[in-house]
This record gives sequence, structure tokens and C-alpha cells, in this order.
Amino acid sequence: MREAEIPGLVLLPSYNSGPLLARTAAEVLEQWPHVWVVLDGSTDRSVEEVHDLASKNDALKVLHLPSNGGKGAAVLHAMKLGQREGFRHALVMDADGQHPASHVREFLKIADEVPGAMVLGVPVFGEDAPAERVHGRRIGNFFAELETLGGGVRDSLFGFRVYPIEESLKVMAQTPHGRRFDFDTELVVRLFWEGVQPINRQVPVFYPPRQEGGISHFAYLRDNLLLVRTHIRLGLLMLPRLVKVWKLRQKWKSPECS
Repeated sequence: MREAEIPGLVLLPSYNSGPLLARTAAEVLEQWPHVWVVLDGSTDRSVEEVHDLASKNDALKVLHLPSNGGKGAAVLHAMKLGQREGFRHALVMDADGQHPASHVREFLKIADEVPGAMVLGVPVFGEDAPAERVHGRRIGNFFAELETLGGGVRDSLFGFRVYPIEESLKVMAQTPHGRRFDFDTELVVRLFWEGVQPINRQVPVFYPPRQEGGISHFAYLRDNLLLVRTHIRLGLLMLPRLVKVWKLRQKWKSPECS
């Protein structure tokens, strides 16, 4: 199978991402022939700019959600449509220039070679990374390690990931949570609980300065409190699954799966 025929889809959920949305989409289109932008209630100029790009490239599809429902809601909406069109995997990445398009092909190729696995980016931070982001995520990673008993989820938050669509829709249909900033944490832990193999690969992460269009909608207090509640809930839900999670931990830590 030629790489261009791998049934993978790249999703760019976006809420008022500014000029970096069209730029990011254009970079991804150079790497992959199936790219969907999900406008999650966006009202800024990025809407016009990405539509202009789509008018020039049939490989780009633009989906609209009438109001901002959060990253998780946007991705799940696109996954449902993607499943109907026959896609098996979805690579989700940020629309604001933080993730390198150069890694798209590698990640989707791995997903095709290991069907049903999730391919998880592990961030490699540069000097431009905000200290509170670098240090703060260590807490979340610690709890994700507890919730999977160290089964191989090396980063709980990084948004550059390939998810198996069918499995993702199935596990997220069982919970009303994980529709906003907590999406990646909720989904990766639940997928692990359902026996989905985690495969980790390092990916550099960038933080474009504001003068170049860099925008962050991360609300420090609100989103951190959301993650705290998420980990408390997942920790409690893990307890009756303890034996199962331990067996999965042993399975994915075995030499043949490393």
C-alpha cells in the first residue's frame, strides 16, 4: 500500500486560531491528502482564510460547528463523519502552529502498521516553552501513570496523536466528560483501559510568539481545575479495573510490544 493510500485523516480543531490556522493547514496538506479543519464556533478571520485555502485545494475539507463546544466535541464530531467515509485513524493536532506537520506521515504510517494502536506524541520542549506549561504537566503525567499503572502513556496532554476512530467513538460514547481541554487525557486513559496499545514518539513543540500570530485560549485556573477533577474521577474509576489495568500494563510493557 502506498503511503498516500493509508486510510488516515488529519483533524485540525480550531477556535479563533488567527492567521496560523491557514498556515498550519497548508503545511499539513504538503504532507497528507486528507485534512479536515473543524471550526469550533470560530468568529475571527481564520474562517475566511481557511475557506480561501480550501477553495484552492480539494484535499482540505472545512467543517463548521455553530458554537464553541470544546476541542473534544469538535474532534468527536469530525470522527463520526470520518468513520462514515471509511477512515480508520485520525491524527489530531493543534491548529495554531505548535505541532510540526513534518511528523504527520510518520505517525499515520505507524498507525497503519499497528492497526488499533494509538500513536502518542511526547513533547520535546524548546526554550520558548512557558515554564508553567512544562512543569505543570508533570503533575498530570504523574496521575495518568497511576491511572494506567505505568502502562506506557508517557504524556497525558500532548495533542499530537493518532487515535483509532472506532475505538475512540465507542469509549467516549460511554461518558459525557472529555469534551473540552480534558479530551486528550480522558480519551488516552480510557483507550488504555480498553486494551488499545500506546506507542510513543517524540515530537518537538513550538510556541509561536504573539507578534507572529500565536494565540492561547488556555485558562490557567479554569483548565487546571478541570484536569484535577478529571484525574480524581479517572482515579476512582480505575480502582474496580485494577486487575485488568495491571494485565494490560504487563502486556504493553513486554519486550515484543516495546
